[in-house]
Amino acid sequence: MILPSASLAGWLLAGAAALAYGLAAGAAARTGGTRSPWAMAPAWALHAAALAWGLLGSVPHFGFAPALSMTAWLVLTAYAVERQLFPQMRARAVLSALGAAAVILAAAFPGRALHVSASPWLALHLTLGIACYGLFAAAVIHAWLMGRAERQMRQAAELSSSLPLLTLERLTFRFVAAGFVLLSATLAAGWLFSEVLYGRAWRWDHKAVFSVLAWITFAVLLLGRARFGWRGRKAARVLYAGAALLLLAYAGSRFVMEVVLERAA
Repeated sequence: MILPSASLAGWLLAGAAALAYGLAAGAAARTGGTRSPWAMAPAWALHAAALAWGLLGSVPHFGFAPALSMTAWLVLTAYAVERQLFPQMRARAVLSALGAAAVILAAAFPGRALHVSASPWLALHLTLGIACYGLFAAAVIHAWLMGRAERQMRQAAELSSSLPLLTLERLTFRFVAAGFVLLSATLAAGWLFSEVLYGRAWRWDHKAVFSVLAWITFAVLLLGRARFGWRGRKAARVLYAGAALLLLAYAGSRFVMEVVLERAA
């Protein structure tokens, strides 16, 4: 079976966004990320346009790849805000590669067409879920930056970011706490209003199981932080495990439905 792909306009927007991300990464490599604070603005805007075209075009689509693309866009938005507060934070090259890969993936796998008869509350539920993905993805990026800084300190190497470790750690757990609140709201809405949102009662499918396991993992992480002072690599491992479970919950299950099963059909 031939899998759906984006329209010509969608591919043009995605290609332009990926090219702009590449230019932003090149500028970061030349200047060390200390100059051109608005270098990613064109890529960010084109990425948003590509997302809008997929969601609001003549035939709106959504699936695992647009969800990941929107998550990457939210992470880049958070990074743009943080750069204004902490100019010394440097992760433009990595995030540019993430944004370029995500926008091209969404063009290659735009997902299934959205039904016009779907509940209007479904859009709010999906928005909560994607915002939750974005917050936890931002937490993972910060945990990675924290781990990189710790390794560089042990090796007495020059730090890639002069942001203090305690600041990075504080930002990481703020994102985790905010993501946990949204994840709780998303699960509660799905459980209480499943018939309104999806036309059926709540059921324990793969998405529900992985989502609840992710919720438990993040709850343990926040409890361990509050009661036992978890930090550093131990906290990062739990965060990565929870993020992996959450990724499997929606993006993973949708990937199987949209790509694996469709290809086998």
